[in-house]
Amino acid sequence: MRLTPFFNTPRALLTALLVLGSGCGPESDDWLPEGAFTPGIEGPATDAKGNIYAVNFLEDGTIGRVTPEGEASVFLTLPKGSIGNGIQFDRAGNMFVADYVKHRVYRVRAGSQEPEVWAENAAMNQPNDLCVHPDGSLYLSDPNWAESTGQLWRVSPEGETQLLEAGMGTTNGIALSPDARLLYVNESVQRNVWRYTLNPDGSLADKALLIRFEDFGLDGMRCDVKGNLYLARYDKGVVAVVSPEGELIREYRLKGSKPSNLTFGGADGKTCYVTMADRGCFERFLAPYPGSGFSELTK
Repeated sequence: MRLTPFFNTPRALLTALLVLGSGCGPESDDWLPEGAFTPGIEGPATDAKGNIYAVNFLEDGTIGRVTPEGEASVFLTLPKGSIGNGIQFDRAGNMFVADYVKHRVYRVRAGSQEPEVWAENAAMNQPNDLCVHPDGSLYLSDPNWAESTGQLWRVSPEGETQLLEAGMGTTNGIALSPDARLLYVNESVQRNVWRYTLNPDGSLADKALLIRFEDFGLDGMRCDVKGNLYLARYDKGVVAVVSPEGELIREYRLKGSKPSNLTFGGADGKTCYVTMADRGCFERFLAPYPGSGFSELTK
């Protein structure tokens, strides 16, 4: 794979390269055969051993695990009627899974394959993506696709739910800055990416628009160690990279058109694994920096 040093490119030239690169071929390659997962492939997360997890392997309601060598298998099956979406690990190795059908979040303890209900609230719409704060709390996006609205929740380290904001657009991708002081949330239909400051008590302040896109959808997102935000651009077939200042740095062209989410992994944390809803598999490309939190996860 070729890594173009866009992060060291002067701004004027960078703008030209972004325009010229829009018609280039894929910068990714396949990881797993097409169709290994259902079209509901989502959630990807990396554990301390370098395994990659995603929901809906072979059939909906499962979570698949792919080893660093590319061997895929069913890791677990969620309780009947549940279908997972976002997956994240905390520093202790516990897995958290957003269940968009049952209005809940599951926890799978480190070393276990048994999901337990960690948080549940009937006021949730369709829990979608989540991120884990170093203090053990979760932040959870909660879209209502039928009405193009959404909510934002916090789940305390004890599993208690707290509604942080209602009346939003279709909340989807969510990510923390490397220092865990900022929270990013996007709205898929409205194509906005919002930035919040996190208060010590976990509440939000200083809401500001980081960037707005004029076309296509937004899905999952993650930060690298420099604070750059990687966004899955659903239907455009790219992963966009946005600086902490809200500047579009570059786009990685993919083979498929419907990237749903991404995670960082590989030996040095620089390989970006992207779940592809239209292809039922992962694509991957090499990023210039490791994903945020990768070094802490693999200690």
